[in-house]
Amino acid sequence: MQKNNLVVGIAVLGTVGKSVAKAIDAGIPGLTLGGVAARNKETATEWLSQLSKPVPVLSYEELATTCDVVVECAPSALLDEIATPVLKAGKTMVVLSSGGLLTRSYLVELAAQHGGRIQVPTGALLGLDAVCAAAEGHINSVRMITRKPVRGLVGAPFLEERKIDISGIESPLQIFNGTAREAAVGFPANLNVAVALSLAGVGPDETALEIWADPALTRNTHTIVVESDSARLQMTIENIPTENPKTGRITAQSVIATLRKMGAPLCIGT
Repeated sequence: MQKNNLVVGIAVLGTVGKSVAKAIDAGIPGLTLGGVAARNKETATEWLSQLSKPVPVLSYEELATTCDVVVECAPSALLDEIATPVLKAGKTMVVLSSGGLLTRSYLVELAAQHGGRIQVPTGALLGLDAVCAAAEGHINSVRMITRKPVRGLVGAPFLEERKIDISGIESPLQIFNGTAREAAVGFPANLNVAVALSLAGVGPDETALEIWADPALTRNTHTIVVESDSARLQMTIENIPTENPKTGRITAQSVIATLRKMGAPLCIGT
């Protein structure tokens, strides 16, 4: 029987993590905040003191022991450290760094072996319900076109390795045209949405992706075009960035909505 109250842990306490922590602290039926992991324990402890019910700063192993669900909202390089103890404990991982799953299939195997679960929220995208439904039939093609403000792309490994300077561009510039798998390597902080789309549909090697840097934009924009035997999907989302230009406000809200479903008597959507 499912527990009446799920204890949630957050790793780590960045832009998304803080938003999720505040939402749970404010009250989500069936959920309790159990602790957070943070790179700076002193700073995190000080920030947590503002919550109505302050929680401890824990190690990743302690989160796995004390929490039923752990939300990963950290740099993808930390995915192994966060997810491994949680999945070995048979708990649920909510993973935002979905690009990291492409090179870590063993985490899925670990979840299957120990009765754990990996859940990837929709994040800053849209239409994953419809893509999952279309994948139950036959999908002919999936293409995604991403347009971002310049400051949201500066510093991406793909650009750094090729010495591509976009800081002074005055008109839209296509900086990438390839697959979701290639984008996950070249733009690890930007394109987890493309990986989530690929996992919902035809896979990372068959999901085509264009990335444009646009100095006129103030919002991160993603357009998805899917051709299938059940429907043609064309959807666009324009995300308002947080203070971190690489992260949209709706990302944290997507995590909160995912968690809310876990404790809800009624769930809407596939």
